[in-house]
Amino acid sequence: MTNQQFKQSFPRKDHGSRNKKPWNFGKNFIRKNDKIKAKEVRVIGSDGQQLGIMPTFEAVAIAKKQNLDLVEISPNGNPPVCKILDFGKYKYDESKKNKGVPKQASARTKEVKLRVAIDANDYNTKMRHAIEFLEHGNKLKLSLMFRGREMSHTELGFELVKKFANEIRAYGTLDSEPKLFGKMISVTLSPVKKQCRAESCQQTTTFAKVLDASELLKLK
Repeated sequence: MTNQQFKQSFPRKDHGSRNKKPWNFGKNFIRKNDKIKAKEVRVIGSDGQQLGIMPTFEAVAIAKKQNLDLVEISPNGNPPVCKILDFGKYKYDESKKNKGVPKQASARTKEVKLRVAIDANDYNTKMRHAIEFLEHGNKLKLSLMFRGREMSHTELGFELVKKFANEIRAYGTLDSEPKLFGKMISVTLSPVKKQCRAESCQQTTTFAKVLDASELLKLK
């Protein structure tokens, strides 16, 4: 028998399995029942009562008698904490929680600055920007800075800020009443959900005049 025939008669064993990595369930894997590795666990009953520390196999048996599962809810405990519950319902509730978590980083605060002696075109432009910010889910900071003699007519500033906020009420609601901080009136608005806009009062299609001409003359 030649060497080649000898090798074909006795094929080499495949040792590739030795190099295989152990199965990784991932950080979100939840152990239950026979998958729980700890020999002892601290058990919470299905009614929320503490059942104490006991062997894992005993806790699993208790859960199965109730047609439920023993689920490891705190694997880092000493011993790990497990709870007797309906695993299917538990997973469903957890998935709903994760979907409902808002993305904090996506929400920002945008600012629109007004002036007491603002002209109508600038006023309408700033209103369009404010509506755009709110429609994109941003909070809106509305501010008005007084200059020089304008400080003696702060009521005109409050009137303008309230008028502006009222005309965009279908897109944003005041978080509080406008307040004066030094030489500035400031207030924030939170965006209104799209599904609620249809129920809110209708926005006027024509913007009200900004300030009466006679009032502007008093400030010059």
